[in-house]
Amino acid sequence: MTPHPLLDGALTVAAARAGAPGGLRYTERQLYYELCRVLQPLHAGPRRIPYTLAPPVRYARFAAALAARRDGLPGLLPPPAPRPAGPRTTAAAASDLYDYGLPRLLVCQSREITAMLLANDLHLEAACPIVAAEDLPLDERLVAALERAGGAVVHVLHDASPSGLARFEEVRAAYGPQAANGAAPGVRVRSMGLVPRHAVTLHLTSGRGPRGYRGPLPAGLRPEERAWLGSGRTIELAAVAPARLLHTVIRQVRGGAASGPRRSPLARRVRTARGSGFLSWPAG
Repeated sequence: MTPHPLLDGALTVAAARAGAPGGLRYTERQLYYELCRVLQPLHAGPRRIPYTLAPPVRYARFAAALAARRDGLPGLLPPPAPRPAGPRTTAAAASDLYDYGLPRLLVCQSREITAMLLANDLHLEAACPIVAAEDLPLDERLVAALERAGGAVVHVLHDASPSGLARFEEVRAAYGPQAANGAAPGVRVRSMGLVPRHAVTLHLTSGRGPRGYRGPLPAGLRPEERAWLGSGRTIELAAVAPARLLHTVIRQVRGGAASGPRRSPLARRVRTARGSGFLSWPAG
């Protein structure tokens, strides 16, 4: 099926924006949400007015337009490989690293976002291993390194959805101070987001899930956020622009703006983007 010329042109613009600045790598779903912003630029409205946006184009139509492209799109990542069957060996290649304390770890709900962060060298810039939530439980050597550091933090990056918040609660139950199995008793587990207040302030494109969710939710959510989740609304982490996501994760993992020189390629790209003033979660 031949894509509509306007949609094909918008896809070219979206790909350029998703990779800016400096040739960032991005996932297919991140490209879809960038296309939504190109077709419907209402995300640029005043931040003080909270709202989310309905997608202006169906994902199936986007996928058809993407499949029809013959020139390819620079920066677009292939789908990540599925988790291999059998015992995990994620720590074997760097077992000497775990002889030392490990002060922080990032767990991502999405395997695609995990691959995107790694492809942009965020684990090097933030000095933080990154694992996908579906690869849990953590390697025992990694848990021991977290314990050895004293006051280590496991950050959980998830969607603004019941499933995303449930994933955070699962990680906290498994590795937080009150873990039933006694694993990593000195480790703190923190949610990095998304949560609904981020989504409505950033004017992200939302989806719909089942209404009437009654499962457990983190205590820090506001009443309006609980109502928002109960209405069936969801926001994927992929809806956040790639450059904003990278800068936010670096800042949160490192505990604020880092001091000292930053010479990595990712640091140079993100520093350029940060100058725009629109690359952090809203305050509050």
